[in-house]
Amino acid sequence: MSQYLSQVAAQVLRQEQRLTPQLIQSMEFLQLPLLAFEQRLQQEMESNPALEVEQLTPEVSLDDQGEAPAETDAAAGDDGFDRLDELTREYDFDDGDRAFMGASRSDGERDAKMDAMASTASRPICLQEYLLQQWALVDESPDVKRAGELIINQIDEDGYLRTSLEEITRSVSPPLTLDLVEYALVAAQDLEPTGVAARNLKECLLLQLDVLPGHYDLEERIIRHHLEDIEKNRYPAVAKALGCEIAEVKEAVETIAHLNPRPGMLITEHEVPRITPDVIVDYDDEGRDGYTVRLARGNTPRLRISPSMRRLLEASKQDKEVREFLRKNIEAASAIIDAVQYRQQRLLEVAKIVVDRQREFLDNGPSGLKILRMNDLARELNCDPSTISRTVADKYMQTPRGIYPVRMFFTGGTETASGESTSWDSVKAHVKEVIANEDKSDPLSDEAIAAVIQKEGVDISRRTIAKYRSQLNIPAARQRRAY
Repeated sequence: MSQYLSQVAAQVLRQEQRLTPQLIQSMEFLQLPLLAFEQRLQQEMESNPALEVEQLTPEVSLDDQGEAPAETDAAAGDDGFDRLDELTREYDFDDGDRAFMGASRSDGERDAKMDAMASTASRPICLQEYLLQQWALVDESPDVKRAGELIINQIDEDGYLRTSLEEITRSVSPPLTLDLVEYALVAAQDLEPTGVAARNLKECLLLQLDVLPGHYDLEERIIRHHLEDIEKNRYPAVAKALGCEIAEVKEAVETIAHLNPRPGMLITEHEVPRITPDVIVDYDDEGRDGYTVRLARGNTPRLRISPSMRRLLEASKQDKEVREFLRKNIEAASAIIDAVQYRQQRLLEVAKIVVDRQREFLDNGPSGLKILRMNDLARELNCDPSTISRTVADKYMQTPRGIYPVRMFFTGGTETASGESTSWDSVKAHVKEVIANEDKSDPLSDEAIAAVIQKEGVDISRRTIAKYRSQLNIPAARQRRAY
């Protein structure tokens, strides 16, 4: 049988999902944290003359269906998570993927670098600068001063010198003598804060103990020979080795506890990232079972398309180039407003479900946390679990009990003997509560803690208790014992 290859023109009807810039923008806005989202909007307003602020209010309230008031002719779609779900399955976006994130744009009217420099706070002094300022006033020979500067430049931000003195002697040419570097180290250890330039924890604590008024012979012996025993709560062994009473050891340890194991951190400033909630949950007798859920506006402005740009578009019918410029900017502004509304709707939709499911947490605290899986919520909303993950990523909820990551409310768990669901985080909180209420003179073993929780209908093993205790940074029973 002969076979022939031929090319035949034919029409084929098929349906394809196209990834439009508007859909990319909606996905990007949805997964941005609040501060990054606000910065992105500010960039868009600076680069697009058709986008402007309608009004500034402290917060935006959406109705129970999560719908925002119409701000443009291009209203957000009603397809909810379906649109992102199709894109997720077809294009397999990763949570950390930022490939589609638009770069910051500038209209050229202002120098962005100069604006950033003018708005940036002055740089705080670092530990090395602080020490070198003191070292400059030390009256020593030029060689000692030089050796001291080398030592100071090798000190870590927590105040420790982790570079060997031999290495420091060889770091310059001609090399310094080891005796000279050791002498410079002793001089550098006299600088403030006390304990700086120590080579290990024992030396750091002894330097601080040495400047305290009075005599601390017992404390010094504990630091030199029994720090590990104290860490493991071996007070009787320490008392026997030192020939003293346990009460004396406890008093000495109390003194040691007031010393600073990381003296350099007294100088080095560490900024704690500011957490801004995306969702606010308040008490309200008329709300959803006693709670209201709303989006926090923060510094997010309410946007609209500039009426003057619309009028210019109508008046520019004869100038094709100007009309095209205005049309593109208005379409871009409309897409941004649509993406903002979409983000608000999806985030509020998920937040309301979380509040409904975790009502006992709001009422009773961590022990009331219930099972809530992203897979279950995704099936309820007819979307992919990764879409839920993007929605809650880096988002925070302010509740009457504090501010929590929204992702925290999604947890697995088990069922009790009575058939009620309880989350693993709830079990973990129960473990912490049991340990907090135990007799410190005879603390509970992991097996005993498991038995207590099993009596309440939760099937849990000793190994699971040990794992949770480790995650909570709670020491073993022997180390928890109070003497």
